[in-house]
Formats: sequence, C-alpha cells, structure tokens
Amino acid sequence: MKDYIVPVIIDGLDVVDSPETVFGLNAPIDGSPTWSAQGATSDHCALAAESSMRAFRTWKSTTPSERMRLFQKLGETISQNAPAFQTVIQEELLCPDAVAEAHIGDCLDLVEKLACLLGSGVLDPIQPEVRNPDAQAIVYKQPLGVILGIAPWNAPSILGLRAVAAPVAAGNCAILKGSELSPRTHCFVANLFRLAGFPPGVVNFLVHRPSDASAIYETLISRPEIRKCNFTGSTAVGRHIAMRAADHLKPVLLELGGKNFALVLDDADLDKAATMVLMGAMLNTGQICMSTDIVLVPSKLQEQFYLHLERKLDSLSSALVRRHVHPQANKRITSLLQDAQSKGATIVKAADDGNPGFEVGRIIKGLSKDMAFWEEESFGPIVGVASYDNVDEAIGWINECKYGLSSAIFTTSHHATLKVAQKLEVGAVHVNSMTVHDEASLPHGGYKNSGWGRFGGHWALEEFVQTQTLILNP
Repeated sequence: MKDYIVPVIIDGLDVVDSPETVFGLNAPIDGSPTWSAQGATSDHCALAAESSMRAFRTWKSTTPSERMRLFQKLGETISQNAPAFQTVIQEELLCPDAVAEAHIGDCLDLVEKLACLLGSGVLDPIQPEVRNPDAQAIVYKQPLGVILGIAPWNAPSILGLRAVAAPVAAGNCAILKGSELSPRTHCFVANLFRLAGFPPGVVNFLVHRPSDASAIYETLISRPEIRKCNFTGSTAVGRHIAMRAADHLKPVLLELGGKNFALVLDDADLDKAATMVLMGAMLNTGQICMSTDIVLVPSKLQEQFYLHLERKLDSLSSALVRRHVHPQANKRITSLLQDAQSKGATIVKAADDGNPGFEVGRIIKGLSKDMAFWEEESFGPIVGVASYDNVDEAIGWINECKYGLSSAIFTTSHHATLKVAQKLEVGAVHVNSMTVHDEASLPHGGYKNSGWGRFGGHWALEEFVQTQTLILNP
C-alpha cells in the first residue's frame, strides 16, 4: 500500500492521528492495495463540529460581496490545480480524460454561478407590505449554522463540491463527509477551499471506515452545532439519514436514487433518440443517478428502434463504458440480467473492445414489468426497452414508478411535449436529449423516492437559510 494517508481536515489542518481507524483501499480491477485514509473517530467529529461553529460566529457576518470574492478565488484555484485534480478524479473514478475534464468544468461552473448569485442581491433582506401604513417590515435571510454535506463516489468532484459550496455561499460553515471509495477526490475538494483563502473551519473534511458509517453519522447529526444535512446517494441510506435527522428535529436535503425513463413518441427522430438513449445509459459506465434505465417505444416502431440501438451499441459502449467502481456492482447487474432473461427478455451485449477489466454496454429487449430491472436501479451500462400502445399508458407506467428524478421525451413537436411533460411526476424532463443533464443554474432534485429539496442556482441558497421577520412600529 502506498505510504500516503488521506487525512481528515479539521480547522485548516491535516490530521492523521488515529492509526487504529486508518483503512485501506484496493484497486477495483485486481484488488491490489492503492492508498489508505484516516478514518474519522467520534473525537474527530466533535473537533470538526466545534471548529465549524467557531468559524461560523465570524463567517455568518461576512457580506455577500466578501463571499463572492472568495468564490471567485476558489474558481481560480480550481483552474490552477486542474491537472492534479484531473489525475485524482481519474484514479478513483476510473473514467476517461473527457469525463474528468467535464467534471472539472462543471465544478468551475458551479463556483462561478454561486459567485454571480452572491453579487445579485438574492440574499438581501426584503420589505413586504404590512397593514399599518406607519410600520415597516423587513425579512432577513440568515444562515442556519453548520451544515453536514454527505457526498457519494460516482461523481466525487462535482457532488463533493455541491455538498458544501451553496451552504458556505449562504453564510454557513460546512463539514464534508466523503465516501470511502473516493477519499482523495473529496479531500482535494475540501483542500481547494483552504488554498483559496477561506478561513479555517469554514469547510472541514471527514471520511471513515465503511463499518463506522452509522456511528459517525449518528455522532454528527446529534451534535448541536449541526443544523441541517444534505445527502446524495441511495434511497435506502437516504431514508436512514432522514429518520435519524428527524429524531433530532433537523431538516435534510436529499437527492436519492432514480429509475429514469425515456419516452419515444410517434414522430420522434429514431436515430437521434437511439443515440441519446445509449449515451444516457452508458455515460460513466451507467454510474449516474440520472442514467437512462428504460426507454418506452410505440409498439409499431419497436423493431425499427432496435435496429438503430444495435447499430450504435458497440461504438458508444467502447467510448463511454469503463469499469465499475463499486465492488458489488457486478453481482447486482448479473442478477438483474439473469432475471430478465429467465422471464423472456433478450440480452444484446456490445462487443468486447479488448480492454482488460472493462465492462460493456447491454440492451434488454422485451423488458416487462414483472422483471426486477423494471423497479431496481442497476447503476450499470444497461438500458431496457419496452413497447406501449398509447401515450397515456406510457405516462402511467412512468408515474407508477417509486422514483421520479429525471426523464426524456423524444419528439418533433414541442407543443405535444409540453402536455406530456407536465403529466410526468419527475424532477426534470429533457426533450430530445439524455436523461443525464444537470447545470449549476438549474434546480436539481426529484419527486417521491428520489428525494426532496433542490440543489442548483438560487434554489440551493434558499435551502440553507432561514427567515427572520422584523417589524418596525412607530
């Protein structure tokens, strides 16, 4: 194992002081040791919470303009450190150059948008009308305190930054709790704030052994300094996060799992639809909460659509699919494919491009509602195809799903799309494009079991402030 130990960051300092909780990481392809990380202890949790609260007492009084300038500096710091950032992302995410570069671009976009919002007056007090003409009301937007941000491994740079950037921009301090599968990237994100000149304690960083997950979360969420938690990850874990936070009367922002449908209408450009569906399913090896899982096609167009999909499968799989990062992925995906095949589906597999350890994309032809893949997240490069007889039937299937994160509609009629889109119980509808789409200026989140609350734009800032009403009477 490499000598380097990923530290926790508390009060501006790297901390590696508890050898009993240092844990190792193994390469996904062959299980060989890579590097190790300092697992957080209850003492680290207490120190991080106390540090962030000390910093908050001063940070909450900084003006939006002061914070704007620091976020501008954060953007410069990301650009200056882009080569090292890209290396860390690729080593942990096992992604091609283009994906890592896009992730860094998204990080820059997020920071730049927040800097612009801080200069826009969105956090300024407002003056509503009141009954008494001689009185004056002022509503202030005040930060909450210390925010716990829990980020996943599948897009660690973007989602790690997103977990803490908006809270800090709104005047809070934050603790980034990183993933044990991507501790270097999450530590890198936290360190960027330090390099950009943010005061010690404004962003602290913790990571822990997998076996300590529940204990560390319980320790943190029970701390009086922690006022809100945001979490991006699975619905099962999100449910636990919400339950324990509720016990302590603390709100949460949850961006959870998805089972994302693409709906092909009668008038769609089938060639374009096939390209976008496969890209949405294969990008980042399907390890995205917004990945395209199921495409619904008119029965009369099904065979024609299959031809378009199969013609493009090999090239797009080769370009977009690499290795699974999570150690349980292969077992879960194999089970879903075997179940579908046993119930009558045909599995079409992309050609092996000769890269050892790489996965390949797959299409499930003849997907039906009795197959496990219809309900369960695969988090792999697979798309299932089912046919429908009328649009209302297809809309019903989408809305029956327990998830509601992202969707796509393929059509040449935007007018028809407006009617269909407003019937879908999902957080986002993308017309003639992938289900995978997220921008820093847009609200991002889901319906139903895909969570609640919104990241992105001024909606994210609103998640991390509370209002105080002041009425001035004569």
